Amino acid sequence: MTNGSWHVSGEYFESCSCDYVCPCVPSNLTASPTKGHCDVGLVFHITHGHAGDVTLDGLNFVVVAHTPGIMSQGDWTVGLIVDEAADESQTQAIVGIASGQAGGPMAGLGPLISDFKGVDRKPIRFEMDGLTRSVSVPDVLDQAVEGVPSLVAEGEPLFIDNVFHPANSQLALAHSTDSHIHAFGIEWDDTSGKNNGHFAPFDWHG
Repeated sequence: MTNGSWHVSGEYFESCSCDYVCPCVPSNLTASPTKGHCDVGLVFHITHGHAGDVTLDGLNFVVVAHTPGIMSQGDWTVGLIVDEAADESQTQAIVGIASGQAGGPMAGLGPLISDFKGVDRKPIRFEMDGLTRSVSVPDVLDQAVEGVPSLVAEGEPLFIDNVFHPANSQLALAHSTDSHIHAFGIEWDDTSGKNNGHFAPFDWHG
């Protein structure tokens, strides 16, 4: 848990098992995932952050989830991977923020989660270049996405706006190019390039 106020900002991206474009976000989580269930890795790179007097700059965390059906109906299985580079105080702060225990946007997902699998600490390598994002957690998670480029705004992706999502109300649309999760009992591999991705900056306070 965090002590006092906290603030984290940085870059987020996800890869999910739905075919592009995932129906969950534009339906306000009321549509069935395209494969009947959803596997997803939500990746967060903290550019600047603190929890009380604990500095969180440069650290990463990943929320891994499986939903057995329509997202708004709950019964989610969730696990959290925290950057191995974090010390104990930093780890506890990130756990509070990422789980929603410390308030903030992730707290809104709490009622949907029925099985929290706990926290693992692993090395997390996050990379960002233009419209591409990737992450590697050895033997646990590898995923990469490429933003869908706009034809009217050079260098910018297409966006979906005013959405219900903990990271940001505006999300870039992306295709996943590599999706592998082997963590918390969730097993998923997809290299078809047909599944969905999003990315966005995030800026959270609590």
